[in-house]
Amino acid sequence: MKKAKQLKQENLAQLSEQMAIPTYDRAQVKIGIVHVGVGGFHRSHEAYYTDQLLETGEIAWGICGVGLREGDRKMRDILKAQDYLYSLLVKHPDGKVENRVVGSLVDFMLSVDDPQAVIDRMANTETKIVSLTITEGGYNFHPVTGEFRIDNPDVQHDLEHPDKPRLIFGYLTAALQQRRAAGQAPFTVQSCDNVPHNGDMAKRMLLAFAKAQDPELAAWIETHVRFPNAMVDRITPVTTPADIELLENDFGVVDGWPVTCEPFCQWVIEDQFSDGRPEWEKVGAQFVPDVTPYEKMKICLLNAGHSVLGLLGSIHGHETIDGAVRDPLFARYLRAFMDIEATPVLDEVEGIDLDLYKDSLIERFSNPSIKDHLARICLESSAKLPKFLIPTLRENLAAGGHIAYATLVIAAWCYYSDKGVNRHGEALDIVDEMKSELHQAAAATSEDALSFLRMEPIFGELIDNVSFTSLYQKMVTDLYKNPDIAILMRSVLEDN
Repeated sequence: MKKAKQLKQENLAQLSEQMAIPTYDRAQVKIGIVHVGVGGFHRSHEAYYTDQLLETGEIAWGICGVGLREGDRKMRDILKAQDYLYSLLVKHPDGKVENRVVGSLVDFMLSVDDPQAVIDRMANTETKIVSLTITEGGYNFHPVTGEFRIDNPDVQHDLEHPDKPRLIFGYLTAALQQRRAAGQAPFTVQSCDNVPHNGDMAKRMLLAFAKAQDPELAAWIETHVRFPNAMVDRITPVTTPADIELLENDFGVVDGWPVTCEPFCQWVIEDQFSDGRPEWEKVGAQFVPDVTPYEKMKICLLNAGHSVLGLLGSIHGHETIDGAVRDPLFARYLRAFMDIEATPVLDEVEGIDLDLYKDSLIERFSNPSIKDHLARICLESSAKLPKFLIPTLRENLAAGGHIAYATLVIAAWCYYSDKGVNRHGEALDIVDEMKSELHQAAAATSEDALSFLRMEPIFGELIDNVSFTSLYQKMVTDLYKNPDIAILMRSVLEDN
């Protein structure tokens, strides 16, 4: 076996027999996109679409990555050593692996090293889009009111030190201020996060910050800057050491941080841009006047479905999404949740057969080649459930619909937050910004069955709804008596 080659620009030609490589001249690629939050999902999704577009000859749309935290340094250093190239491993259910080197990322800046350099890169006239994958928490909104948290210490720092910001809003306002002062068109702010109406959210949060800093700039942003909503979808698990070994052993490639993903990929975008845009439709993206029905479909079915499997499966003892959904009970419960509680709240989605879409989700979740761990699915549930699951519960309560499937998930979340173990007593890896608050509220359940629901930032006024609380109280009481979640799942299925 030949010695494995380091992934670098100078070695690409030698790697072309083992994997697809960029055929465009990366030295000629210009930076048209600055992307904040270079994680696995960005690299399997927006960067992938852009790589495919560069192959068509549109070389004005290279990507400069930006990391806002010291924790981004490791990825920056690895990618820099690889000339910002990385491998994308597309894993099919039958075990087939397609491997491609993605070349659309051509630079990576750390704001902690030089904030002004990042601001200048965003303000550069070649930058047409600043895109974001900063997670739900990065938007700094109150989970119930949806209002911008102006009292956040980092926000206060950025208002006082506009030349050395910490948060994305400080960077965007500083760069847009430069564009405005120079009489230049603004860039588009394009969210690629799993947040309902992500463009609208980015706009509201940025305007709230800008108004506190410079009302005149805020008015200019509101008039001139575009924030297209988008629906993004591609399951992208955390990279594992086994993925790195697979590349080296099977493909002869040394890559310090490859990305793995499923074959499915979808991007639906509202066609509203400030200063031109890439023709991503050439490579499979879909531009629409209103992304709302597509977004709601994905959030209520895929994202909520993930939380259903993640929380129930964690307590049961499953470790991965594919392991959970290949359990007939969990597959049946998930599909019933989709059919009975999620589908009734959806709008008509043009060009989509919902039954086929739900079938495809079950197939995607069960892909044995995508070992998406439930610990990852459940991380930051305090940011996810208020957006992905609880709105469906609220809509069904208002319409007199079914609520049992979602209610059991909330009861399971309480047990999960309190005990921190599965039904076998094995510790769960819980990562959540509100972990201590969740635990404190859940731990009082034995004295007050509704204590978990008293977390107003998460549940709002749901505790006042007797239809919900009576069912929740019964479920959580039964679960604490016997943590065999499968018994309660079967009961819900039999009753509904």
